[in-house]
Amino acid sequence: MSTKTSADTVNWLDPDEERAWRAYRRTVTAVQAATARDLAAVGLSDPDYEVLSTLSERPDHTSTLREQAGKMRWSRSRLSRHATRMEARGLLRREPDPADGRGCFLVLTDHGLRTLEDAAPAHMASVRRHFIDRLSPEDLRAVERIAGKLRDADD
Repeated sequence: MSTKTSADTVNWLDPDEERAWRAYRRTVTAVQAATARDLAAVGLSDPDYEVLSTLSERPDHTSTLREQAGKMRWSRSRLSRHATRMEARGLLRREPDPADGRGCFLVLTDHGLRTLEDAAPAHMASVRRHFIDRLSPEDLRAVERIAGKLRDADD
């Protein structure tokens, strides 16, 4: 059985839907690129910052690889490769997970915490410059409401 749909059965976007979709995509791409560029200037990638900030908020600065991959919506193998690079830079370390023979814990190192603390002010300034300060309080509430609808559809 073919999963291809014919051009006749495609539910094409109307002009308003097309403009909204393209505006959303361009906006997400532009904001992510700008904040990633600013993070790179302080020596971190966007995923580095996500891992470090998440670990900093956890008890004992520790998370399982599985939990972190789920939060980032990455595969465990992709996060494992990224964690290897972060570990080589001394930002985190791995410890065996006795409950999961194939899994491990990701543990924020003191160097990783200092790196995060050093990067956080620049990252917050970047988020403000490229996103928060460009929107009114009403806009921010609308973004949060819309994001909730889109996120909840997949969860």
